[in-house]
Amino acid sequence: MHADQAITREPRAYLAYVFIGLIAGLLSGLFGVGGGTVIVPLLVLMLRFDQRRAAGTSLAAIVPTASVGVISYAMSGSVAWIAALILAAGAVVGAQIGSRMLPRISQTALRWGFVAFLLVVIVSLFLVIPSRAADLELSWLSGAGLVAVGVVTGVIAGLIGVGGGVIVVPVLMLVFGTSDLVAKGTSLLMMIPTAVSGTIGNLRHRNVDLLAAGVIGLSACTMTALGAWLATLMDPLLGNILFAAYLVVIAVQMGIKAVRGRGR
Repeated sequence: MHADQAITREPRAYLAYVFIGLIAGLLSGLFGVGGGTVIVPLLVLMLRFDQRRAAGTSLAAIVPTASVGVISYAMSGSVAWIAALILAAGAVVGAQIGSRMLPRISQTALRWGFVAFLLVVIVSLFLVIPSRAADLELSWLSGAGLVAVGVVTGVIAGLIGVGGGVIVVPVLMLVFGTSDLVAKGTSLLMMIPTAVSGTIGNLRHRNVDLLAAGVIGLSACTMTALGAWLATLMDPLLGNILFAAYLVVIAVQMGIKAVRGRGR
């Protein structure tokens, strides 16, 4: 057993897994995201995980976390089922495209581009406040748009490892005019087939710590429903402000990675 693997089996490691899972679960339910932007850096910083194994473990942990989130949002009728499946189909295809494009594209340029996208979204969240009564109306045009969003989301996920919720939730609210709750519930449902597909591939390449993923995922499940419940109680404007703050943290993370990558 390697030294880093020994560390991940120490008693303190299990406490760290539970801690990471609780935070990821709360954020997942509250914002409709997978929690990978929390799980991956914490696994690397706290437990010395290799970046790829951290990403693979995070993706596996997202499956149970997102499942509980979907159930929670579905109970209030806040999941657009068909739209989520369309997004997921596009994302699975996009992830394959992104993975193949990876060796040919500058990671630094991609990360700065994504930071710019996040800044636009952050500003927009203060200008457009979604109505809780708004629903996602499906038509041939909106369906084609959802496929495009899914593919782009998958490509970005394959290129820089950012989960789909960070892209899908604001796009559903700002472009498709969906309520914040429907956007979050739909985003979580979209993640499940995408995460399952990615986890199968990661298992083949041995980039998943199943024990860690299990503990993190189960811990996250205990908080996801709470996060989803808090989202329903929260005023849409306050929800946008908190989501914008979350995106600022992600933009800073991505900017730091871009600066470090330029020096290599």
